[in-house]
Amino acid sequence: MKKIRVGIFGVRRGSYFFDSFLANNAEIVAVCDKSEPHLEKAKEKLGDTITCYKDFDKFIEHPMDAVLLANYFHEHTPYAIRCLEKNIHVLSECTSNSTMAEGVALVRAAEKSKAFYMLCENYPFMLFNREMKKIYESGTLGKVLYAEGEYNHPGDPTVDHGKGELFDSLNHWRLTLPRTYYITHSLAPIMLATGSMPVRVTAMPIYCEPEVPNAVTASMVADKAAVITCLNDDKSVFRVFGHASFGAHENSYRICGTKGQTENIRGLGDTVSILYNEWDLPEGVTETYTSYKVEPEADVAEYVKKAGHGGGDFYVIKEFLNCISTNTRPVMDEYFATKLASVAILGHRSVMAGGAPFDVPDFRNECDRKKYENDNATPFYYSDGRKPNIPCCSNPDYKPTEEMVERFKKAMES
Repeated sequence: MKKIRVGIFGVRRGSYFFDSFLANNAEIVAVCDKSEPHLEKAKEKLGDTITCYKDFDKFIEHPMDAVLLANYFHEHTPYAIRCLEKNIHVLSECTSNSTMAEGVALVRAAEKSKAFYMLCENYPFMLFNREMKKIYESGTLGKVLYAEGEYNHPGDPTVDHGKGELFDSLNHWRLTLPRTYYITHSLAPIMLATGSMPVRVTAMPIYCEPEVPNAVTASMVADKAAVITCLNDDKSVFRVFGHASFGAHENSYRICGTKGQTENIRGLGDTVSILYNEWDLPEGVTETYTSYKVEPEADVAEYVKKAGHGGGDFYVIKEFLNCISTNTRPVMDEYFATKLASVAILGHRSVMAGGAPFDVPDFRNECDRKKYENDNATPFYYSDGRKPNIPCCSNPDYKPTEEMVERFKKAMES
């Protein structure tokens, strides 16, 4: 079978996918990054024959079939459009657009292209989320009524290591990231499992200023999380979080249907449970409750266990390459991706409006595109010089102390 030629834009995050591409019969032919040390690491892993670029304009001219976009979180759209215009398949990690106008532009470009667009959202491909999807699709839970998705990722506020690796300036996107924006890890798994699509969103913040005197942070966001509620096209309701930071670190999901429910058990890794009512047991099932640990398929277990995010990094690459090789349209396409991004962006607007509901557009419809094609509201700084034009925190007056920022700058520089 002919190998798919892949280019990777953004080597720091992109390098985590090297092994998964190679294990799935792809050939990494070019990498692009502004950092010379990152390019050198790519050469160490892939060999001196790999072509390295610092200029995207030159990189995009390299002969290749597909590109993984692993650059800054909020700057994927213009590069995705450039690839689609050249009929190069796009895998975007891990949000499609940071403004509503970008979402419109991305969909229009994807519709014109002969290539596929796919969101590189890995959490739906974690072992337990793949299993919960299979359980729901089996039909034993009935029709989905309610589901939850929680991505909870707190960090030690006093620890300074890693700041230089994750941040390169005080304008870095992580420092002005609203709590609703990093939503794909919590919402995508239950959307993909159930097929439900959000049509209305509301959100409320959980606000708490840093309480640790020696905190090392320059974040302009003091919200610990945002509680996001989605009404879906099938009348089901989802409750999800973006990047939450309360309690303890964990990822949890729950799907409740008309006949039963499934969830991954907090603190037990890849263990899932299924619960039915005694009067509604499926045929052949004798117990109302069961739980078990999910294991990867034997033929890919080695790669799954090495890949990051519970095997998700391996399976999402496998899915993308399979779509290309079989000419099958990805499920997590431009419409799926921009739906997620719209929930994120409009969820923040709901936060700033005291929890007011916002209708989530469907960018298949031209009337929805027209409404948002010039909507460039953003909380981020961009490499091209654009600056934030909306608040990033539910309390627009919040700022970290000068002492916090100074400690952060020293940690970043070191």
